Amino acid sequence: MEGRNLLRFLFFLVTGLFLLLFTWANFPYLPSHKAELLDCTSFSPWCTSKSKPHLTTNPSNPTRGHRRHHSSDVPHHPLDPLTVQEIDRVRTILSSHAPLKASKRYTLHAVDLEEPAKPLVLRWKKGNPMLPRRASVIAVVEGESHLLTVDLATSQVTRDDVLPPSGYPTMTVEDMTTATKAPLVDGNFNRTIIERGIDLADLACLPLSTGWFGKSEEKRRLIKVQCYSMKDTVNFYMRPIEGLTVLVDLDSKQVVEISDRGQNIPIPNAANTEYRYSAQSKPMNLLNPISIEQPKGPSFTVENDHLIKWANWEFHLKAGSRAGVIISRVMFRDPDTGLLRNVMYKGLTSEFFVPYMDPTDAWYFKTYMDAGEYGLGLQAMPLDPLNDCPRNAYYMDGVFAAADGTPFVQSNMICIFESYAGDIGWRHAESPITGMGIREARPKVTLVVRMAASVANYDYIVDWVFQTDGLIRIKVGLSGILMVKGTPYVNMNQVPGQEYLYGTLLSENVIGVIHDHYLTFYLDMDVDGPDNSFVKVNLEKQMTANGESPRTSFLKATRKVAKTEKDAQIKFKLYEPAEFHVINPSKKTRVGNPVGYKVVAGGTAASLLDQGDPPQKRGAFTNNQIWVTPYNRSEQWAGGLLVSQSQGDDNLAVWSDRNRPIENKDIVLWYTLGFHHIPCQEDFPVMPTVSSSFDLKPVNFFESNPILRMPPNVENDLPICKPAASA
Repeated sequence: MEGRNLLRFLFFLVTGLFLLLFTWANFPYLPSHKAELLDCTSFSPWCTSKSKPHLTTNPSNPTRGHRRHHSSDVPHHPLDPLTVQEIDRVRTILSSHAPLKASKRYTLHAVDLEEPAKPLVLRWKKGNPMLPRRASVIAVVEGESHLLTVDLATSQVTRDDVLPPSGYPTMTVEDMTTATKAPLVDGNFNRTIIERGIDLADLACLPLSTGWFGKSEEKRRLIKVQCYSMKDTVNFYMRPIEGLTVLVDLDSKQVVEISDRGQNIPIPNAANTEYRYSAQSKPMNLLNPISIEQPKGPSFTVENDHLIKWANWEFHLKAGSRAGVIISRVMFRDPDTGLLRNVMYKGLTSEFFVPYMDPTDAWYFKTYMDAGEYGLGLQAMPLDPLNDCPRNAYYMDGVFAAADGTPFVQSNMICIFESYAGDIGWRHAESPITGMGIREARPKVTLVVRMAASVANYDYIVDWVFQTDGLIRIKVGLSGILMVKGTPYVNMNQVPGQEYLYGTLLSENVIGVIHDHYLTFYLDMDVDGPDNSFVKVNLEKQMTANGESPRTSFLKATRKVAKTEKDAQIKFKLYEPAEFHVINPSKKTRVGNPVGYKVVAGGTAASLLDQGDPPQKRGAFTNNQIWVTPYNRSEQWAGGLLVSQSQGDDNLAVWSDRNRPIENKDIVLWYTLGFHHIPCQEDFPVMPTVSSSFDLKPVNFFESNPILRMPPNVENDLPICKPAASA
């Protein structure tokens, strides 16, 4: 058995290296199954070097994204992420810090920039001296969680706080890797696998966070491991070894408990589970290649790696190990005055909560917090050019720290591109009866910032979409592969009438379990300055007085300013409609309206779990769709700083219940997108993407339509591309 495993490992290693080398040398511009290429010879400079923003470093083939060596990077802005050199220095400084130096075992779970105080950043201008650089570090030392601040200028640890024992930090990649190996050195586990007729060489195992369900799970970092068979398919998720769950101690790497309650449940067949194009027996070549062509090149620029400028927008962009994408210092240049105006200080994905709705032994604990437990940036995969992002995209890397503090690069984890899908920015055509013959229309072109995190089976696509009219759309797509449950049933006619499956029978012996997705966003709005107010604009039915009008009713808008946090805890109600504005009460338009932005709701599924249920206690930040809190640097993660095995005693719901004043203050808006997912057969073996979004829309922010003077498209500005002969 050991010799077979070694040969298998060597075969995959050599094959993988060969494929990697071949792909790098030969990656095509268009999918290889398409015979036609575009002939744009009359625009040859555009078709090559000008089809990318000026900082893309691989001009010979823009579809690859880029490969950068980050060893010489230096910060240019106070919010720029830690560089490779800075992370190396943090590791060196920590190695001399007495508590860590004396410890026989410590791991680093987060090494991030400790952002300077907000007022300092707001005052900082390009050309000013760089603000002091500090690192915020979360480490586990001898089983205790520590929050440390490392001053890079003085090479000193200026803070070392032991954090409360409720909860643990984000798992490291090393945690997840070693956890899946732990069962393989346990004799009882191996015997169980062999008794089920499974070759150990065919195992694929996943580290699954445990949630919190009682005292027995406290005072040690735990994880559960479940395994699958990858025999005859790469889609091992569809072949669960049902009912077999292994509890592992993350620090000792020892198996704590094995639960096996699925001996009578067969492993689903591998047939029809492949999702790779190369494995399809009947590929469907129904569409010709499609691409956005930009004869003058993209309209956006990327300055000093992190400052994005497009149309009237300007913002700072970086990758975060936990949030994935972090957007900061968002400003819009007023079309009338030419001045840059503040819109948002910082926006990010604060937490993902994914509870499954099966209370049985092998499933009840599956109530994941994907950002706080796994890290969206750590799970962000390199984006696939031409498929994840179009040809005109610019790619950005993330630089993070491993468990021992060694820096590593997450390549091409963010892409930025302009998008045009044929939508209309604004239009008006005069009816022929007026005799005026007016027809005016403008195309809606947007700038998209995209990341895709593959958290085991699920893929999350997060887009920040900027429009020329000042609107920001935050859009989330759910794709990837379902987490499924094995079952003895192959057809619904076998299921007893009283038995509940907790999901849908998708294929023979496969159940897709019902689950929810909640994505809570942190939005530090600074509309024309930091002191803002939250206004609920209620739409109410008003009856007319007797004889006042032929109408008997109309709608009236009533505005109410939230004084405290509890005034701003919002649950959406279909028959009690309202708008939700963030305004600057001290800044007025020409006619006297306070400038503002409003939340345009979308993805409004709400949690139906009992609020006393342990998962919902941890996920209490989903109890409302909107929260507003006063700005506090320590309150950024909706599930709390330490999420893994947390008990729900340090999260957004707890903070908001303090009921602090929020009127005319520096405030943070929190919004939760929700999805209920009842799986269906179309989700098998891989899911078509399901998307939802919400908007941050200007409301009296401008004096008039901000894109009135934008030009229309003209035919002569665009290339004429003809099909060329087959290559």
